[in-house]
Amino acid sequence: MSTDSHAADLAATAEDVFRAQFGASPEGAWAAPGRVNLIGEHTDYNDGFVMPFALPYYTVAAAAKAESWELFSSSGDGQTVRFATLDGARGWAAYAAGVAWAMNEAGYAVGPARIALHSDVPTGASLSSSAALEGAVLLALAGLYGHDIPVEEAAVICQRAENDYVGMPCGILDQSASLMCEEGRAMFMDCRDLSREQVPFNVEDHGLVMLVIDTNAPHRLVDSEYAARRADCERAAELLGVRSLRDAPADAHLDDERLNRRLRHVLSENRRVLRTVEILKGGSVAGIGELLTASHASLRGDYEVSSPELDSAVDAALGAGALGARMTGGGFGGSAIALVEAAAAPKVEAAVKEAAKAAGLPVPRVFTARAAAGAHRVR
Repeated sequence: MSTDSHAADLAATAEDVFRAQFGASPEGAWAAPGRVNLIGEHTDYNDGFVMPFALPYYTVAAAAKAESWELFSSSGDGQTVRFATLDGARGWAAYAAGVAWAMNEAGYAVGPARIALHSDVPTGASLSSSAALEGAVLLALAGLYGHDIPVEEAAVICQRAENDYVGMPCGILDQSASLMCEEGRAMFMDCRDLSREQVPFNVEDHGLVMLVIDTNAPHRLVDSEYAARRADCERAAELLGVRSLRDAPADAHLDDERLNRRLRHVLSENRRVLRTVEILKGGSVAGIGELLTASHASLRGDYEVSSPELDSAVDAALGAGALGARMTGGGFGGSAIALVEAAAAPKVEAAVKEAAKAAGLPVPRVFTARAAAGAHRVR
């Protein structure tokens, strides 16, 4: 199924949900995808390089102007969330309210709206379901209230919503990927100036598939540990006298062993991203496999954000013949990816599931990913 037809099907459902909940028709429907980060993990808040691609899974916001805020999610508890002002929204509604708040703060005045959300982006899987929600809501509110927001600024607004309203100190990778990625391409982005280049990434043309392995493991301490890693990086940059670890010399070293491990990961991961871009531009996809695997080793050993479930998935995939594999996203649970030859995909999937069973871990959900279109208006 094409990206356009799939998003249209989701939009039709979102519109039906809107009519059922609010007794009227929406003024439009806007979609934003989840994402996989091919490589470049925990580099975004260090002004580094990332390379995500959009998944063909979307959150759709069917919306209309209203007298007060009314939000409903088809994957929620069945209750409509209502509030008169943007202060103090909780749970999933905080991501939507935060976007409206951040838009107003940025000078893009928006008022209340009725919004019905429908999504097939897996939640809790490190595939940016929150960024998809933010992007869909931002496009919906911009459309309803007549704002044409440059996509780079839209990403900053969504990041601010998550940082300052929700309280999650994320970088800008997820929001940028959801808003800016293009079909058939991975997006190489410099997180310092948000410059980007869309690099061809049609793995199927090379006889390969990209497997996403949702470990079905809950995130453990992800918010506090994420903040701790970011604090480590800021402290390391301070000790080195640089603006961010992006600017640290290649041979930089710190006496504090924990901080030195964080430094080593960021420097080596940035190099891996740049090398991945070179290989893909050279016409190879299989050649990035070793870089994916090296990225996981660094995230596991130096950055310490992996988990038994993620390590099991990566090790089993590699053992079954994957060309490369690594965790993707913030870590402490969530998903891994594996680049495999198409003919070997069933074997790799079976090995990953068997390894989890043998270790007494949750059985993963494995699916094939391709580079899809970023956020857009559907209707």
